[in-house]
Amino acid sequence: MFVKEDLIALVQMTMPFGKYQGRRLCDIPEEYLLWMQKKEFPSGRLGQLLALMLEIRIHGVEDVLTPLKKTYDAKLTQPPANGVH
Repeated sequence: MFVKEDLIALVQMTMPFGKYQGRRLCDIPEEYLLWMQKKEFPSGRLGQLLALMLEIRIHGVEDVLTPLKKTYDAKLTQPPANGVH
């Protein structure tokens, strides 16, 4: 289950590591999210948000984030990456 704050976090938080470091979580491609899922998402808040973003992409409802991206600027805030990747 998620709340509105989770959707806002997807448009504000950025990836703290890897190929898409510095990119908004909502802008990470589905292929990369699937790869991360196979490797196992990081623990904690970051992993929860990445899993939520993957579900949004799989179900094709990315448009729900469009108005949020216009309302909330990326703050380049990064959730802690609990674990090594």
